[in-house]
Amino acid sequence: MKIVVLCEGYTERAIVADLLSRWLNPKVTERIGFKPVRFSGWKQLVDDAPKKAAFHLKDPKVLGVVALLDLYGPTFYPPSQTDATSRRDWGRSHLQSMLQDPRYRPHFAVHEVEAWILAQPELLDSKVRKKLPGNAEAPETVNFNEPPAKLLDRLYNEVFRKNYKKVVEGTKLFAKLDPEVVYAKCPSFKALADDLLALCPATIRK
Repeated sequence: MKIVVLCEGYTERAIVADLLSRWLNPKVTERIGFKPVRFSGWKQLVDDAPKKAAFHLKDPKVLGVVALLDLYGPTFYPPSQTDATSRRDWGRSHLQSMLQDPRYRPHFAVHEVEAWILAQPELLDSKVRKKLPGNAEAPETVNFNEPPAKLLDRLYNEVFRKNYKKVVEGTKLFAKLDPEVVYAKCPSFKALADDLLALCPATIRK
C-alpha cells in the first residue's frame, strides 16, 4: 500500500516521502510507502493535479493522493483572500472541488516547507539560530513578508556569506527533523499528517 504525494518542486520531492513516512509508519501495523510526484512549480500542480491524482487513484494499491503546495508563492487566490488562514482554506476547498474523491487531499505548507525546519531550530548552526526572529518560535507565523526560505537565505548570507540552498542544505536538515516535533509546532503539518493516518484502513492503525 502507498500514498502518492504531488509536490511542486525538487526540494519537496527530495524530502516529503522520508519525513511523512517517519511520522506515519510507527502508527500503523503494515508499512505504507510514499511516492512523490514532482511538478514544475505551483501553477502546473494546480492545473494538472486533479488529472494526475485521478490516474494514480486507479491503482488499487494507492490509499490516497496528497497534493502539497507552499502557501507562499501561488497567485491564484481571489483578491479578497489576503491572510494565511483564508488563503489556505480557500485553496484547499478550490483544489478539492476539482476532483470529487475523498481519497484526494490537498494541503498547504504554511508558509513554506522550511517552516518545518524552524520547528526544530537546534538543527541549525548556532550562529544562524541566534539570529532567528521571535516569531520563529511559532514557525507558521513566519509569514508572507519574509517567508521561511527567504528568512533562512538572509541569515545564511549574514552568517556564511552564501545563499541557503533548498535542495542542498534543506535536504540535509529535513533528514534530521523529528516529525513529532513538527507535528506539535505546525498545525498545517498536523492536518496533513492526520489526513495520512485517516487514509489508512482502520484495521492497520495502532
